[in-house]
Amino acid sequence: MLEKIGITTTIPVEVIYAAGCIPVDLNNIFITAENPAALVEEAELAGYPRNICAWIKGIYTTVLANREIRRVIAVTQGDCSNTHALMETLHIQGIEIIPFAFPYDRDYDMLKLQIEKLMQVFGVDWEQVAEQKKRLDKVREKVWLLDEKTWRENSVSGFNNHLYQVMCSDFNGNPELFAQEVKAVLEKSTPLPAGDEIRLGYIGVPPIMTDLYEYLEKKGARVVFNEVQRQFTMPFATSDLVEQYRLYTYPYNIFWRLQDIAAEIEKRNLHGIIHYAQSFCYRHIQDLIIRKELKVPVLTLEGDRPVRLDARTKMRIDAFLDILR
Repeated sequence: MLEKIGITTTIPVEVIYAAGCIPVDLNNIFITAENPAALVEEAELAGYPRNICAWIKGIYTTVLANREIRRVIAVTQGDCSNTHALMETLHIQGIEIIPFAFPYDRDYDMLKLQIEKLMQVFGVDWEQVAEQKKRLDKVREKVWLLDEKTWRENSVSGFNNHLYQVMCSDFNGNPELFAQEVKAVLEKSTPLPAGDEIRLGYIGVPPIMTDLYEYLEKKGARVVFNEVQRQFTMPFATSDLVEQYRLYTYPYNIFWRLQDIAAEIEKRNLHGIIHYAQSFCYRHIQDLIIRKELKVPVLTLEGDRPVRLDARTKMRIDAFLDILR
């Protein structure tokens, strides 16, 4: 039986696949659990504070509930600032922690060193990792096409765009089977005629609210750009694995991300942006920079726990869409 390796966010999964292991994005199995809110509450009963990110609490309980996962790769720089404490609380539960850090300044040599340290842990070399990059890039190409069909043809919904791009963090543990699922979605896609729908971009971490995309489409708006989810697909034309993860915007400073966001706003003809900020997350502070730098209207939404949209948030979305109209 292949070993499952938990990951706290997107990391160079080519290394894990090269080692013959299965990467498991802990965020994905937390949020798709039968009752993710109960997992958050369980972490609080164990001692996690109320005013800590629900994703961190959900990951903690998810790992403990999945006894097949005994090793976790935790991103110590370039993701959640609470990951250090998460690592420590998992460590005392007998989970082996493997740290990985994205250098803040996107330094090539530092990033290469981090990847090589990860390769050393899993006993693989650059040739094996490069082979896995070729394998995964074939799958990524299908998801790039799905994204193009979203914004060019309106033939893939904003939710499916979000879903299949976010799954590229681990390819559901089976890249070939995942590719077949994406192919099926592409084959069913039918271009819609151009209408008067509002074209939105979604930036920030994937939402913890479960019905955001559904509500937006019901109100005549479509998300045709999912920023971080798209980054998980590594949409870069490079054969260099280190450069691929250097171009990946999410773990680095907000100004590097804003270059990508601004380019996609223009290319996709977006009318407005929804900036999602998780409660108690340091990234919420970056909202003041985002509002200053972007040239389209921005609605900032904050979410705490994995629940449906509340009445106040729906009212704010309605008002924003009315302004855009």
